[in-house]
Order: sequence, then structure tokens, then C-alpha cells
Amino acid sequence: QLQPVESGGGLVQAGGSLRLSCVASSSIFSRKTLGWYRQAPGKQRELVALIYDTGITIYGDSVKGRFTVSRDNAKNTVYLQMNSLKPEDTGVYYCYDRETTYWGQGTQVTVSS
Repeated sequence: QLQPVESGGGLVQAGGSLRLSCVASSSIFSRKTLGWYRQAPGKQRELVALIYDTGITIYGDSVKGRFTVSRDNAKNTVYLQMNSLKPEDTGVYYCYDRETTYWGQGTQVTVSS
């Protein structure tokens, strides 16, 4: 299974929290760079967060201080903890495996005002 599999999306009120999970292929998982991206209707896909094999993280400007990306190499899983959610965070969230260049199928996040 090379395609990452996301889960954890849903509907939440503004100010609430969600945690997304992404299970990626186990091959050299600990060496992978993994990313979370999102796409809102009518907009381009944008970077939300990136985590390197070293644990170094990068965040998109709009989510800094609210979202946290982490990984559990023993579970081949990367997480995205999203706090203080805003309506503008609404979109389909995708997991990207930079090593295999596969995208997940996406999970919908909807934040109501």
C-alpha cells in the first residue's frame, strides 16, 4: 500500500479542535518527509505542515501557532493536531509522502462559524 491513508476529518465549530492521522507505507518510514496540504473550493492546494525525518517541522503562515504536526515512526503515522480552528481552515486535507510521491485520498474538514 503506497498511497497514504488519512482519517480524522469532520465538522467542528470555530474555536474547536481536530486531529488528523495519516498512515503511510512502512518502507523506510522513519526516513520519510511527510506533508499535510489542504485545498479549499476554488483555491489551489497549499502547504499546511511538513515534518522531516529529523523531526524538523515547517508550517504555513496561516496555521502557525495553531496546528502541530508530529509523527510516530513505530506506527508509520503522521498526525496533524489542529486547534483554534477557523472557518477559513475548511477544505480537503491531504497527506503527501515525499519519498513515494503519493498523495492520500484526502479527508474533509469543515469549520462552522
